[in-house]
Amino acid sequence: MTAFLAELIGTTILVLLGDGVCANVALSKTNGNDSGWIVITFGWAIAVFTGVFISASASGAHLNPAVTLGFATAGTFPWANVPTYLAAQFIGAALGAFLVWLHYRDHFEATADEATKLGVFATGPAIRNPLSNLLAEVIGTFVLVYGIFHIAGANVGTQAASLGALDGLAVALLVFGIGLSLGGNTGYAINPARDLSPRLMHAILPISRKGSSDWGYAWVPVLGPIIGGVLAGLVFMGIG
Repeated sequence: MTAFLAELIGTTILVLLGDGVCANVALSKTNGNDSGWIVITFGWAIAVFTGVFISASASGAHLNPAVTLGFATAGTFPWANVPTYLAAQFIGAALGAFLVWLHYRDHFEATADEATKLGVFATGPAIRNPLSNLLAEVIGTFVLVYGIFHIAGANVGTQAASLGALDGLAVALLVFGIGLSLGGNTGYAINPARDLSPRLMHAILPISRKGSSDWGYAWVPVLGPIIGGVLAGLVFMGIG
């Protein structure tokens, strides 16, 4: 499997399972309806573990532009490979979101609330304050990427920073912790592809009574994780 294909498939699975748990909890008439925040955070952790396990051997399992940019900033991943990885991640996230819609299509139709439907695809703030929301995404992503640097351990500094398959469990627990501790204000996108591509799919898919895709907020879960990932790379480059 090529690195591009591995990142595409891994990110597809990440979003399929991650947005899938959001759909199962939020949409009407599912068996998991209203099962709560713990289910969502645990579901996202399993999504991360599965995506990493699938793609680690071929691509290093970045699955997140913030991770790729953080590694490149620290000098542990070639800048020349960044466009390929980012393209695969954004395409994979769109495909994963499409599959969630396909899987839960009847439940989207059964759900009346517009915000609930958008929440399956994209994050949103509990209290809308763009600067505070941006800071939250920066902090959450910094913790994620800086943690990944240390989880990757010996693989960092090889010009091909990567995660091994079993490292996925540690990253999954890290994502679980971020969701539990830092995720309640913005929904912890901590991944530009995870938010932007599914938000685009929400805009273009034939979902009845879906309302706005909230493009006025969309820059926050893109810019915040990018800043957080780059800051993590700079800190790791400076102090390890």
